[in-house]
Amino acid sequence: MKTKRALAGFILGASSLAAVLLLAETPSTNPDALLQLTATTANVTGAPDSVRIEILRWSTDDERDRLMAAWDLRSSVATPGLDKGAGKQGRGAGKGRGPTSVSSNNMTPEASLARALNETTTVGYLWSSEVAGYALRYAGKVDAADGSRRIILITRRLGAVNQRWNPTFQGTANSYEFSVIELRLNAKGEGEGRASLVGKVAPDMAAKIMTLENYDALPTVFNTVRMRAGNAPAKKP
Repeated sequence: MKTKRALAGFILGASSLAAVLLLAETPSTNPDALLQLTATTANVTGAPDSVRIEILRWSTDDERDRLMAAWDLRSSVATPGLDKGAGKQGRGAGKGRGPTSVSSNNMTPEASLARALNETTTVGYLWSSEVAGYALRYAGKVDAADGSRRIILITRRLGAVNQRWNPTFQGTANSYEFSVIELRLNAKGEGEGRASLVGKVAPDMAAKIMTLENYDALPTVFNTVRMRAGNAPAKKP
């Protein structure tokens, strides 16, 4: 009898511990988030999966400009041998030579941007059923006169450590170390989103940041995107 009771107690304790660990791994809604959105994944191997996006703040103009400079290979981040001061020569530069050339370091715009993102502070998170979330390194928006909105997010590559974000549609694969996500919402805060799982990214004059090169040609990756009720009012960067 004592053995059965001990076994029952052990099972109950183990169940309680498992519940606690599960709750610990499942992040609760962040009341301090500036903007919260929910969505369901589509056209990837892990779909359908629930997604929650928490934007803690919008990226500043300075943060955005640094990322664009990195993409354009105009940043000291892109050119390791270049001092931070504008126009200074890198260490070891010869007489009459300008700043260390980017080509000599074999730095591409994609690699330069990925490096710059690693040095950018976190502005939000993307949570799915994966154990760990994705830190957002950029969050920007473009508001239209009719109340609709484009939201551009950049994070580390979706599915970098698993197969859940592998696209189930045809497209030209890329080797980006980051993922650009673009959400398009109507005036009610509802819409869809797509991501750079395939295809290319390119500078966008309206958003002044890297976005999907051909949004309309890409399949939807985030379905039924909605703003959560009770979000904090929008604030300027």
